[in-house]
Amino acid sequence: MKLYDSRMAPNPRRTRIFLAEKGISVPTEQVDIMAKQHKTPEYAAINPFQRMPALVLDDGTVITESIAICRYFEALQPEPPLFGVGAKEIALVEMWNRRCEIEFFAHVAAVFRHQHPAMKELEVPQVPAYAEAMRPRAIRFLEFMDGELGKREFVSGDRYSVADITMLCAVDFMKPARLAMPENLSNVRRWHAAVSARPSARA
Repeated sequence: MKLYDSRMAPNPRRTRIFLAEKGISVPTEQVDIMAKQHKTPEYAAINPFQRMPALVLDDGTVITESIAICRYFEALQPEPPLFGVGAKEIALVEMWNRRCEIEFFAHVAAVFRHQHPAMKELEVPQVPAYAEAMRPRAIRFLEFMDGELGKREFVSGDRYSVADITMLCAVDFMKPARLAMPENLSNVRRWHAAVSARPSARA
């Protein structure tokens, strides 16, 4: 088994944090995005979409997409549960994780990809106007989450979950995307400090 990882990207970080929470160690190989190693024929043979992470199992099966990889390890090692327990909690974790991905993570990534100078050769064409359109959407979601996090400790409920991992990676990716978090979001800031203090956040 081998995990193809990239230390610079937020999606592989989701998988690393998840594995750290589980206490699972997997052999890894770094793929340098800025050196365009993900564009090589060798890596494209592993993942035709040329993204990280990618998990290659011992039988040659390749699993890509960070959450799919996390689900694989959740099934192998259910404890601690990061996708919820029971029908209602599992559904709520899925709902909030999807909301964080679609309404926030994707917008932050779009701002970075379409505006950061380092992405000029990787995001072709860059559309700065699209980045500007996504900025207020990302902030609106944070404002919405500030209200939600005033009601509970974690994103989907009273238990840390994969939804917290997704949102943490997106919030932290705001810095390279040059997105500033509004000062008045006290609940988001309380939550972010708490989840950032977990040892897994350093994975």
